[in-house]
Amino acid sequence: MLGPRGRLDSQFIHHPRPSSAPDAQIGALATGASSSRDRSGRVLDAEQWLGDEHIQRDYELLAQELGRSDPNLATRTRFVDPLIAFQLSHGADSDALRAFHRLVDDRNGNDIADFLFLPVSDASPTDRARRGDHWSLLLIDRRDRERPVAYHYDSARGFNDRPAQRLAERLGANLHAASMRQQNNGYDCGVFVVDGTRALVGRLAVRRQVDLNLDNLVVDRRALQNRLRG
Repeated sequence: MLGPRGRLDSQFIHHPRPSSAPDAQIGALATGASSSRDRSGRVLDAEQWLGDEHIQRDYELLAQELGRSDPNLATRTRFVDPLIAFQLSHGADSDALRAFHRLVDDRNGNDIADFLFLPVSDASPTDRARRGDHWSLLLIDRRDRERPVAYHYDSARGFNDRPAQRLAERLGANLHAASMRQQNNGYDCGVFVVDGTRALVGRLAVRRQVDLNLDNLVVDRRALQNRLRG
C-alpha cells in the first residue's frame, strides 16, 4: 500500500501496464464502441462510451482553466490520467511508487498535492479482453497527510466498490461512499466522472469546507463534446 508519504506497506502482484486504459462504461453493447475510433479524444458521438482519451483530454482542459482562474488551487490539485490511475491500482511496487511521486511532488521533491481526482475502472489487470464496464470517480483529500480520505462517486451505485476500495487502499486513504446522482442510460458514466470532477473543483475554489454531495449533479454531454472539439 502506498502510505500517506508514498511508503509501500505491502507487496502486490505485478501486471504489465495495458496499452490503453479501459474503455469503461456500463453497457457492453452500447453504441459507439469501436476499436478504430479517433484516439485524440476530440471526437465523442451522441451515445459513445467515453474512453481514457476523452477523460484525459477534458482533465487537461480543466487543469488549464484552473491554472488561469485559481493558480493556488491548481498547484495543489491533480487530475490523474486514467492510465496512471490504473497503474497506481495494479502496477508493480516500484512503478506505482514512481507514478505516485510524479503526481504529488514538485520539482524539488516536496509533496504539495492536496487533492487527487482519479477515474476508477473495473477493467481486469490480467485479461486484456476485459477492458472494463464502468467508470467512477475517486476524490482523495490529502490535506491531512497522515489521514488522507477518499470519496467515491459512482453513477451506478455499488458497481465499482471493489476497484475503488483497492485504489484507495493503495494510496493509503480511508474510503467513504459519496452521494452522486444516478445515470439513467448505459453510456454516460464517463460524463458523470468529468462533470462531477468539475463540480467539485468549483466548490473547492469557493470554500475550504466543501459540500461533497453530488445528488443534484447536472451532466451535459453536449457541453463535453464542445469542449473536446475546441
